[in-house]
Amino acid sequence: MTQPPHDEPTASSPEELREQVEQTREELGQTVEALAAKTDVKARAQEKAAEVKEQAAAKAGDLKEQAVAKAGEVKAKATGLAHQAQDRLPDPVKDKAAQAAGQAKAKAAQAGQLWQEKAPEPVRQKTAQGAQVARDNRHLLLTAAGVAVVVWLACRRRKG
Repeated sequence: MTQPPHDEPTASSPEELREQVEQTREELGQTVEALAAKTDVKARAQEKAAEVKEQAAAKAGDLKEQAVAKAGEVKAKATGLAHQAQDRLPDPVKDKAAQAAGQAKAKAAQAGQLWQEKAPEPVRQKTAQGAQVARDNRHLLLTAAGVAVVVWLACRRRKG
């Protein structure tokens, strides 16, 4: 076998020849490593999967931001439409609604009074204690309710 001519000049001393051999070994090692990396299908697939996962996460973040912005727009529009509808209601309808709300409030007060009269004393005490605990821990209860709503929404989105 004949070697193709090299562009490099031949070594003039054994030391120079050793340096050229060492440099050729390094280049050959780098070439072998590059070829090995190209033939490692599993590693390349893992790299590609990580890249795709990263892109998907970025896209999901973008979509979430868009959804939050759109939800704000929809909420604002719904609020505006509700106010417009309320403004267009005739006064007799508004009066009737206010009257119905007042009657419902009165009925609720009546039911509460009836419960006070009919419920046994231990039940009333436990109910009063429960109500006091709820009032004392209202921030904790509201936080827990908020977390429950977020979890519920997340579950609905995954199923849908």
